[in-house]
Amino acid sequence: MEILAALEQLGVIRALKVSFFAYPIVNALHIMSIGALFTSVFLMDFRLLGAFGSLPAEPFVRLLRRVALIAFLGAALTGLTMFAVRATDYALMPVFLLKMALIALAALNFVAFIRLARNGGTSTALRISVVLSLLLWTAVILAGRFIGFL
Repeated sequence: MEILAALEQLGVIRALKVSFFAYPIVNALHIMSIGALFTSVFLMDFRLLGAFGSLPAEPFVRLLRRVALIAFLGAALTGLTMFAVRATDYALMPVFLLKMALIALAALNFVAFIRLARNGGTSTALRISVVLSLLLWTAVILAGRFIGFL
């Protein structure tokens, strides 16, 4: 907890706390990053499940994967910044810890999907991974929304 308390006292974080504009801007960037991540993941997953059949799967998924990774980095950076404002409070919130666990599971699922796809995984295994992606990212969004209301 000492490390988290020290994080809250960093000059840039203290400035963020007192600025009328900075925190809302970081929060808005976080929401935009999450929106881009969520949208790209969902479009990619739905394409892998057979939707948008008129679009060639490989370039469509490749593009969306890049967008998702960039959006994830944006969400992670802005999320870490917002976490630092109240790190000691958030670290004790079960719903925050749940959100972090869900993000970790979604990341592990992504790695598993890539390995399955590269190693000729079965169609069923790939579909399970895609459906799991949809469920996990939806759960991440829901957990994140609960944080703001606790």
